[in-house]
Amino acid sequence: MFPAPAAGDPPIAVIVTTSGGLVAGDRLDIRVELAPGAAAHVTASAAGKVYRSTGRTTIIKQTLSTGPGAALEFLPPETILFDGARLQRETIIDLAPGSAFLGGDIVVFGRRARGERFASGFLHEGWEVRHDGELVWGDALHLEDDVDSIIRDSACFDGAAAFATMILAPPGRDPRRFLEGARAVVSGDVAGPVRAGVTAIAGLVIARWLAADAAPLRLAFADLACHLRGTALGLPPRLPRIWHT
Repeated sequence: MFPAPAAGDPPIAVIVTTSGGLVAGDRLDIRVELAPGAAAHVTASAAGKVYRSTGRTTIIKQTLSTGPGAALEFLPPETILFDGARLQRETIIDLAPGSAFLGGDIVVFGRRARGERFASGFLHEGWEVRHDGELVWGDALHLEDDVDSIIRDSACFDGAAAFATMILAPPGRDPRRFLEGARAVVSGDVAGPVRAGVTAIAGLVIARWLAADAAPLRLAFADLACHLRGTALGLPPRLPRIWHT
């Protein structure tokens, strides 16, 4: 869908999963390409759901690329892993010189309101950021076998219900310029069930969250996204209306 953007916002593209969720064996190939100087905000119509699998794996490949001077936001809502789900997701971000990117995702371990945990299954979440075709940052998370023990381990997720990652590639500016403001935002949000950290590496700002409750994590994620789109991308410090429906 392509809803009308609010004043000051770039064009919006909304990915819709008409089935309401993904089942074992589903494969999605999502490609976003911005022409030189273009700007766009890409999101999804609702939280993604990956249902329990009897053996096959859901595979999602996301390829996001920008032309010189373009600015892309990729901020879908959370992905909910049902107990027994199997998901392999790879996101490749290829940035041309002078372009900008702000994006990330939230992953929720089970339907906690129903008393369900993501105790068994499979998750492989991989990120790659490339500048002009050259790999500058990569990250991969792999959960398999005794997933519940890994999530409960204090050296791993410490019993978290959800985690999130956000990536900012500011256009031609030192990412360290945005660290102090970003850390102030996440420190103001972090209370009780949410823990967060922000760092600068390889020309990027990387933010991470762990939360005992997915709802405050979603709010914290949105707060930082609003702050960074205002300070780094020169956009209104708000998210599109669909984020709040």
